[in-house]
Amino acid sequence: MVQPTTVRQEIQVGIGQAGLPLGTMVYVRQGRREYCAFAYGQDWLKSAARFNVSADLQLLPGYQAHKAVSAHDSVFHGAIADTAPDAWGRRVVARDHAKRRRVNPQLPALTELDYLLAVDDFSRVGALRLGSADGAWQRTVAQGQRSTPPLIELEHIFQASRAVERGQETLEDLRYLQGKGTSLGGMRPKCTLVDEDGSLAIGKFPSVQDERSVTRGEVLALRLATLAGIDAAPARVVLRGRGSEQVPVAVIGRFDRDGSGGRIPYQSAASLLQASREQERSYTEIADAIRSHGHAPTEDVRQLWRRLLFNLLITNVDDHLQNHGFLHVAHGQWRLAPAFDLNPFPDKERESKTWLSEQDGPITDAAMLLARAAYFALDSSQALAVLGEVVASVRQWRRLAQAPGVGLRADELEDFAPAFEHAQMDAAAALL
Repeated sequence: MVQPTTVRQEIQVGIGQAGLPLGTMVYVRQGRREYCAFAYGQDWLKSAARFNVSADLQLLPGYQAHKAVSAHDSVFHGAIADTAPDAWGRRVVARDHAKRRRVNPQLPALTELDYLLAVDDFSRVGALRLGSADGAWQRTVAQGQRSTPPLIELEHIFQASRAVERGQETLEDLRYLQGKGTSLGGMRPKCTLVDEDGSLAIGKFPSVQDERSVTRGEVLALRLATLAGIDAAPARVVLRGRGSEQVPVAVIGRFDRDGSGGRIPYQSAASLLQASREQERSYTEIADAIRSHGHAPTEDVRQLWRRLLFNLLITNVDDHLQNHGFLHVAHGQWRLAPAFDLNPFPDKERESKTWLSEQDGPITDAAMLLARAAYFALDSSQALAVLGEVVASVRQWRRLAQAPGVGLRADELEDFAPAFEHAQMDAAAALL
């Protein structure tokens, strides 16, 4: 009987712009079995600035093992898994590998570690940094070359992404896109880029499968969220191309960097709850986690409730736990990250993916949110005040949709109308 080949690789993990040594991760693959283990370094465990970077990594000496709970979960610890490429990024990596394997059939199959290391250090989400024993951080291009494109290259990125979607990409297209993916997104074509002011941003492109202007819709949702009192990622639509061939690209600011380019530790709500993708989890559990680990728990649970109400009223039903995040403040305390990946879905049922509570099930109307407001530190009068603010803001969707920075045409508004104008809006207004 042939024994399965064992692959073992050691990765040095650093943190922050200074790349302070955090610990060592060991990845092992034996046949189809994969697992990893992580150990904090002694310097980190003795540091006054120490904190557990992921809810499933306690501040203890020695290796802490982790393996995927299900086929849909990551082999890596939560906050490390949060830095891996999303579905679009994985698609680019897999296509590139497939093309190279045709030339060299001896290339081994991709591992989960290959995907994790396919993200360039410069643009990796959060503050964790992966490198080799010699201290070099993981890069997808040669030292001295630019790995993250500037805003002016948006059209080039779009054309390469469109080629991948159509299955017509060249090796040059794939090489250009490699490492520029992001963990914050999903299956839609996108790329990390450097904005005009030098800050990191995500560029999201129209898909060949779009039946409406999804990129404008996401920017509209993020701007409406800000109007509704929600801390949301800054967003605008940038046109690339000429004349009738112009393409609306959503440029969304990254919130895991500070004003001087410093890296802010990040973990998703799924990581904070140590939740499997196959489990039904709830917003009351997120509220509990905020109370346990939050820097400003009362403010954040109230903000969370406001977001739940807003998501309901704009029909944002893609609210899985990877689409909520937390930023580290100090001493193991976390704040709710700005809202991101908000999309109105005019063609879907108004039912949240994440449950309100184990007893309530998915969110389907404003009345059930009001009934649970006390769990989110809001009395009835406070909850009604928030409801009034959110309803008033969402009612302005047509004005914001046609404003500069979003730019929906009048004839495109009806594509989105069912997401904003519906019976639940009327029911919510009747509660005021």
